[in-house]
Amino acid sequence: MKTITFIREMKKSDLTAVKHIVDNNQMFPSEYLDEMTSGYFNKKSEELWFVVQADDQLLAVAFCAPERMTAGTWNLLLIAVLKTHQGQGIGAQLMAFVEAKLRSLTARVLLVETSGMPEYQLTRAFYPQCGYQQVAVIPEFYDIGDDKVVFWKSLTK
Repeated sequence: MKTITFIREMKKSDLTAVKHIVDNNQMFPSEYLDEMTSGYFNKKSEELWFVVQADDQLLAVAFCAPERMTAGTWNLLLIAVLKTHQGQGIGAQLMAFVEAKLRSLTARVLLVETSGMPEYQLTRAFYPQCGYQQVAVIPEFYDIGDDKVVFWKSLTK
């Protein structure tokens, strides 16, 4: 197991390694990251991107953004850990880091959504372990038979 050297804001030079993490987890086509990060790298958004670095390797990534037309609600839109490093607490440490950062920005709520498909069972089990409560299931949101499962956590307690 590698030791987490630090969690830090993502840099543009990290993009290739972050694409590898996304591909490794088969989340979505990693080329989407070019557009997803454009506002962040151009400082035209309030989005936050963080990476976990151990030694000289990136092990994980997280991305969150404020929810428009709300007072202090944020969405965690991506969290991924290299499969070879899952189950070692890296994801939980990254979640705690993101939550602390959002609290410092006076965020009230963090929402997380994921798929209801069987292959996302471990993902859905992860969030309650981090103190999140499942609050909604939207049937067939992503596709026929693929529900959206929403988790919620207060950041003010």
